[in-house]
Amino acid sequence: MATGRTHRPATRSRGIPEATVARLPLYLRALTALSERSVPTVSSEELAAAAGVNSAKLRKDFSYLGSYGTRGVGYDVEYLVYQISRELGLTQDWPVAIVGIGNLGAALANYGGFASRGFRVAALIDADPAMAGTPVAGIAVQHTDDLDRIISDNGVSIGVITTPPGAAQQVCDRLVAAGVTSILNFAPTVLSVPDGVDVRKVDLSIELQILAFHEQRKAGEEAAAEGGAAVDADAGQAPPMRATPAGRKGPDGDMPAVMPA
Repeated sequence: MATGRTHRPATRSRGIPEATVARLPLYLRALTALSERSVPTVSSEELAAAAGVNSAKLRKDFSYLGSYGTRGVGYDVEYLVYQISRELGLTQDWPVAIVGIGNLGAALANYGGFASRGFRVAALIDADPAMAGTPVAGIAVQHTDDLDRIISDNGVSIGVITTPPGAAQQVCDRLVAAGVTSILNFAPTVLSVPDGVDVRKVDLSIELQILAFHEQRKAGEEAAAEGGAAVDADAGQAPPMRATPAGRKGPDGDMPAVMPA
């Protein structure tokens, strides 16, 4: 079986836009669910809804793959699963090294979805000497002193960083020096890498903050709607009178009932 060290996905050479590449895993997830239910074909509208995109964008994305479907029939599910998997490089074996085996690193090591998608956790690495030799998900943790050898021995080209932020850049530098060319970074910090190295960042706190923003906005909209309903219910009633402080006059004499903020 080919390894990630010797074969790279062909998406860039074929001119597929990065935005399309980012959506391919969404289509693959939806198609895999259909395949597991033995659904033979799917329309662009059905697949777009399952992936959370509009159908015109889906058809445009698939045109980059050379897949246009059949009018009145739709797309062949199994063929699309294979086509997208091949385009993403998931028909190959991708050895992955996880550096930083705390709670998050251990959880990722135990995640069963990697293997079914073409990723094999080949090595677990940690800076704590007490962790060396400890089995996690059936794999013995190794010390960072041996990082270069571990990367070389396992043919790793994808590294996952789950260290504290203060250690992430140093770990990144060592991974790159050892030959790693793609990094998935869970540490809440921005990494600096040379040209030719790809970094994807996953910051759970940022995602939660974005959700908090939307929750706050929804709460504000609900409060505004309730306030509007109260105004409608009070329509026809005279507005409440407010006392005018002595000596305060508005442009027409008395001070207006509502002063601008």
